[in-house]
Amino acid sequence: MAYYGFPVNLFCGSLLLFLRLQLSYGDVSYSFPEEIKRGSVIGNIAKDLGLQVSRLPPRKARIVLEGNRKSYCEININTGELVVADRIDREELCGSKISCILKCELVLEDPLESHRISLQIQDVNDNPPIFVKDAVTLEISESASKGSRYRINAARDADIAQNAVQNYILQKNNYFTVNVLTNSVGTKYSEVILDRELDREEQQEVTLLLTAVDGGSPQRSGTAVIQITVLDANDNAPVFSQAVYKASLPENSPLETVVVTVSATDADEGVNGKVTYEFSGISDFAKQIFSLNEYTGEIILAKNVDYEEETKIEMLIEGKDGYGLSSETKVVIDITDVNDNAPVIHINSLANPIPENVSPGTEVGIINVQDRDSESNRQVRCSIQQGAPFKLVPSIKNYYSLVTTGHLDRELVSDYNITITATDEGSPPLSSSKTVQLSVADINDNPPVFEEQSYSAYVAENNQPGSTLCSVTARDPDWRQNGTVIYSLLAGEVNGAPVSSYLSVNGDTGVIHAVRSFDYEQLRSFKVHVMARDNGSPPLSSNVTVSVFISDVNDNSPQILYPAPEGNSFMTELVPKAAHGGSLVSKVIAVDADSGQNAWLSFHIVKSTDPGLFTIGVHSGEIRTQRDISESDSMKQNLIVAVKDNGQPSLSATCSMYLLISDNLAEVPELKDISYDEKNSKLTSYLIIALVSVSTFFLTFIIIILGVRFCRRRKPRLLFDGAVAIPSAYLPPNYADVDGTGTLRSTYNYDAYLTTGSRTSDFKFVTSYNDNTLPADQTLRKSPTDFAEA
Repeated sequence: MAYYGFPVNLFCGSLLLFLRLQLSYGDVSYSFPEEIKRGSVIGNIAKDLGLQVSRLPPRKARIVLEGNRKSYCEININTGELVVADRIDREELCGSKISCILKCELVLEDPLESHRISLQIQDVNDNPPIFVKDAVTLEISESASKGSRYRINAARDADIAQNAVQNYILQKNNYFTVNVLTNSVGTKYSEVILDRELDREEQQEVTLLLTAVDGGSPQRSGTAVIQITVLDANDNAPVFSQAVYKASLPENSPLETVVVTVSATDADEGVNGKVTYEFSGISDFAKQIFSLNEYTGEIILAKNVDYEEETKIEMLIEGKDGYGLSSETKVVIDITDVNDNAPVIHINSLANPIPENVSPGTEVGIINVQDRDSESNRQVRCSIQQGAPFKLVPSIKNYYSLVTTGHLDRELVSDYNITITATDEGSPPLSSSKTVQLSVADINDNPPVFEEQSYSAYVAENNQPGSTLCSVTARDPDWRQNGTVIYSLLAGEVNGAPVSSYLSVNGDTGVIHAVRSFDYEQLRSFKVHVMARDNGSPPLSSNVTVSVFISDVNDNSPQILYPAPEGNSFMTELVPKAAHGGSLVSKVIAVDADSGQNAWLSFHIVKSTDPGLFTIGVHSGEIRTQRDISESDSMKQNLIVAVKDNGQPSLSATCSMYLLISDNLAEVPELKDISYDEKNSKLTSYLIIALVSVSTFFLTFIIIILGVRFCRRRKPRLLFDGAVAIPSAYLPPNYADVDGTGTLRSTYNYDAYLTTGSRTSDFKFVTSYNDNTLPADQTLRKSPTDFAEA
């Protein structure tokens, strides 16, 4: 055994390639790597065969390859060296075969002489691993137990042996690890192993990066993204009925021929038990010839196969259930040799698209069928599949008319895939098929249809103009402009104003916007009509009713009717000194223009001269004494009452209530002093007391006695002769007297009197017909007899 070497300038440098001579393959054998440069020396064949270099030109030495292949190598007749004449790709020549040998001969004339040469092509690592799918989708239940395995299709590397795929690397993650296995044909594939239980609530999707690397130098790699969706439970992988499927396929078989059907079953139910099929290991050549029905497992002939090109095709089929569990089977197809020709179908003319309103019997295409065979083998029958509204009508020799057999409706079926099959009369008969795709052109025969019979929109008052209320959607099953929907408002009025001053609609999207800001107190609801129209000719349309409901917001503060709010003239309430605890003193009356809970009022005393003397009903507004009035209580009592509504945020109003504790008018100071600030009033009192103390006690005592008696004598005239009755508290229009809302209860009646002799302000006497109220006539209203007794 001898070895031969040659220099090659490869990878921008000089590389010495050693070639091995193996006599067992023929007269001489060389071994060299693929993809070496043109002109590289394989070996000195003249020297190896003991030929004289000077005799090569006159003997017309030349290299002839078997099978009429293109010339990959040639002999230099001046040096006797065998050199590379064209690019040599081992994968293109031999595919996945372990041994790749080119057979050729050295032919010399005068005398005729032939020497067999075997060229063994060595693999170099010039192809990276490639996954069948760049993205792999897995659906794994969150209940999957730790250690669950999920098979990933093997990456395909056109190289062989050490240069093929050797390992798989999984990017670091929190849930999965990778395990590398070898299948029955020696291909390495990977499984991802669940290393940590999944939690769908924690993470619904997991993305992994799987890298396949080969063992060549330099090392090459390919990647695939594994997208895992976390679901709920699948514990049975599909099981194929056979470990290996074998089938025979005659060459020139008709297209669409089902070569073999693989079948796998899954013990799970529903989606978990639904098996789909896909190629997991197939050469580029076989992938062009066969297609796989992913639902039925049928392997279908997609391209003519020639026995002279390939005698056996092997492939791997993966069966995967709905949530990612899978298994694999091997399919071996033997190509058998026959010598015949199938009919050829030609589409001479085709009306495409076809209007959907064509009448039955309309000719839409002309089909011509030819068969290169002769006599009976040339007689052809032509047919189409059942179920389509078309048929073939024979015309002149070998011609067929494709005509309609029924009415067409584009909205039901917009495209037809018509498979035409031609079969000759040979024995056995041969057939071929051709699929014709016919599109149905649209006619505007459908109006837009709204998704709902009516629409309702809800908007809070005081909305911003231009805000979105709702959207309406109408569908038109017609196509293009016939199915393009335009929205508009139908003319109408709302409260005497055009509907367009309230709403607008986007003509393209159907979104309805408010044109103005709404006020619940003025308008609570209204209806409009929206029209959807298509762009057909003539256009078709339909209408829908949109009801707009306006909801209340808390935008009105409580209005105090009695007493008058701060800043207006005030009213003074006179409280008898003999009033007991729980006696009704007065009542705050208020209303709120809002509705619902926004109008629920509550009353609170926020400030008072004596916090423990008076209380107010939270919901009634009634001011009552908490205890009996004592002599130590201040004569002048000032209450500040806040009225709040129940809205969010809450709005409020305040008023002042002035109460005078006295049994007669003689004790009443100038009323104008009541309006002063409480601190200023006390300061004034202290000053008066200081001035009075300077005077003599006797003179002060006499003046007080005379003043008291004089006031008592004048009291009846002030109360009766000069009193003028005024109406009860005035309630403005549009407000209701509702019990429990803070307004006046019907069980109380109040009378008011004003003194004619008041110089600065006025005060009010209150009478009530409630049992818990101290009658006024027991304190201030006295008869002449009472004066006599005094």
